[in-house]
Amino acid sequence: MKPADLTSRQKIQLAFEMHELGCAMMRENLRRRFPDETDEERERRFVEWLQTRPGAEQGDAVGRLRPVR
Repeated sequence: MKPADLTSRQKIQLAFEMHELGCAMMRENLRRRFPDETDEERERRFVEWLQTRPGAEQGDAVGRLRPVR
């Protein structure tokens, strides 16, 4: 099935699934890179990564910038 054949609902569902997979992969990456850290410390690193990913400092999409809180 090509992306053009997907319904809007299927596309958004796929996007959410890809996001969840990406988060799981990054968490595993952090677990391997920092095996001596606690789960809380690695989760802090994960959240920091989500907010400051290289190449996405201003977000991932074109449009108005929102302040980082």
